[in-house]
Amino acid sequence: MPEHSSSTGDCPLAEGVLQALARVIDPEIRKPITELDMVGDVSVDPDGLASVVIKLTITGCPAATAIERDVRTATLGVAGVTAASIQVTVMSRDERSALTEKLRGPGGARQTQFGPDSLTRIYAVTSGKGGVGKSTLTANLAVALAARGLAVGIVDADVYGFSIPGILGLVHDGVAVKPTRVDDMILPPVGYDVKVISIGMFVDDNAAVAWRGPMLHRTITQFLSDVYFGDLDVLLLDLPPGTGDVAISVGQLLPHAEVLVVTTPQPAAADVAERSGVVARQTGQKIVGVIENMAGLPQPDGTVLELFGSGGGLEVARRLSEGQDAAVPLLASIPLSVALRSGGDAGAPIVLSDPADPASVAILAIAETLAARPRGLARRPLGVSPR
Repeated sequence: MPEHSSSTGDCPLAEGVLQALARVIDPEIRKPITELDMVGDVSVDPDGLASVVIKLTITGCPAATAIERDVRTATLGVAGVTAASIQVTVMSRDERSALTEKLRGPGGARQTQFGPDSLTRIYAVTSGKGGVGKSTLTANLAVALAARGLAVGIVDADVYGFSIPGILGLVHDGVAVKPTRVDDMILPPVGYDVKVISIGMFVDDNAAVAWRGPMLHRTITQFLSDVYFGDLDVLLLDLPPGTGDVAISVGQLLPHAEVLVVTTPQPAAADVAERSGVVARQTGQKIVGVIENMAGLPQPDGTVLELFGSGGGLEVARRLSEGQDAAVPLLASIPLSVALRSGGDAGAPIVLSDPADPASVAILAIAETLAARPRGLARRPLGVSPR
């Protein structure tokens, strides 16, 4: 049974309540509240009235209403409980420190969570130029992977042109959802089962970000160290277009990340997309494949109107394959889609809202390919030793 600070005495009914509370998941941390020591005293009187004390991480916790509701439902679901009294309190400073240490490890050290020994698949989504739909693709790909049961996170590293919160419905009345802070640990908001962090969550009124290289590097470093993502299967980084400071910082901080190069069909886009792949290789990253977006507009008669030309994706894949041991594949050609665009504007990813749309079908196929890739364990410590 998970550790907890609850006192149940010898009451079997109170123990039953505690077991039921082990199924209540904190919406932000995504772990049972009993594991997080968020459950205080639990008691049940002879008439079946259950009294439960819940300790939130901070005052004003945005998940407070959901947690209290789920705790009440779980408590009332225990046979023999006739009523529930839920007292909501807040952790002390020492309790928060203990929680931080439990999540981060001994000492609660601030360090990059996704080092070379991490089993998390890290994909940096890059492009040579802006306007190729890279952020929309990143968000939908993340949602598609999460829908397959994977634990997924996104770092919106496009510091100047952040858009991931809006695409994932994490903007309300023009303001991005703010992360919860537990001391110096940041809990990322969750949209469509994807944990997300973005500089857009820290600026007010859609303010412009005008930073130079050192500030950009510090921001990416903090996203990878101060933000608690937990155990992820996949982490996607939405990089800004081009080959500037952020791409170099990601290459330095995550040299083991793998790269998805996004381009559009026209030759001009292919030229600059190739450069982004070359820079990734220079920092030691592997290119997983090329994705061609806006590949054509399907017509009612079955033909395709190639508004942006054709062949750009294959050309980028061919160029990036030259001199390599293995060819870089073209993972998919995603057709132009009004639904894909409107879903991004509305914060409703098309892979969920319209999975039959041709663009959605192509993105889901990429997700299936990425989800099927094995995670190599060579030279990685597994935390076990033979007897």
